[in-house]
Amino acid sequence: MRINTTTTQQIVVSQSKIPNHRLTKMKTLFFLLLLGTASADCSFSDGDTAPLILPRHEVYGNGRIFDITHRITTAMPSYFSPDGMLGQFLWLPHSMKNGSIANMSVFKLPTHTGTHVDSPGHFFDHYLDAGFDVDTLDLEVLNGPALLVDVPRDKNITAEVMKSLNIPKGVRRVLFRTLNTDRWLMFKNQFDTSYVGFMKDGAEWLVENTDIKLVGIDYLSVAAFDDLITSHLVFLESREIILVEALKLDDIQPGIYSVHCLPLRLQGAEGSPIRCILIK
Repeated sequence: MRINTTTTQQIVVSQSKIPNHRLTKMKTLFFLLLLGTASADCSFSDGDTAPLILPRHEVYGNGRIFDITHRITTAMPSYFSPDGMLGQFLWLPHSMKNGSIANMSVFKLPTHTGTHVDSPGHFFDHYLDAGFDVDTLDLEVLNGPALLVDVPRDKNITAEVMKSLNIPKGVRRVLFRTLNTDRWLMFKNQFDTSYVGFMKDGAEWLVENTDIKLVGIDYLSVAAFDDLITSHLVFLESREIILVEALKLDDIQPGIYSVHCLPLRLQGAEGSPIRCILIK
């Protein structure tokens, strides 16, 4: 297989030494690009016709690992969008089809898009001014044993509901699955204010009577729409509780898992999209 360069010299790569010829081509091209010797024409023509299969999954490791992060799409609901859905967020200004040596996208997203995390600065301006952004969140809280519970489907999360869940002392991370999952609200293309969330008294009961430091829920806000501000204030005031919102909790049995959530290190940002998984 021969690769054209900007010089008159031709570099010959022997496929016999490396069985995976696709990997060989990628490594060779990358090496040439680093040297600055590859031409703008980065195409290869060795007759590859094998179909490409997209490896998209929700469950990995023979049912042991669950991806509880929603895929970001143009049609997903968005709280701050005028029409209730996210819209275009991804552009490809550098395209190989247009002569670029590689594809390179640009994206623009609200920091509270899809599955995301809130920092204390989300509802406390002086915390944000003081630097309490997503880069200050405790990764130990965001990673570790977690309890997935089903919330009664006929009401918001009140103090009464919290009492009924009987969450044991010592549990530090709880993911609350609600009617939002049953209604597939995160798969609708408009923001729905009728979602289930924490009322102020439910947030107060959790703060005062449990050891929970990570609160996860299955829609874009942990707080019910009617108590949007007050519930957030209760949760975030101490700077000890981390809120993870819009989790994808369908088809997962209640119980104890290991949760792993990693936000982007966005200095100065009060929120960030986050990738979360559960491991049995």
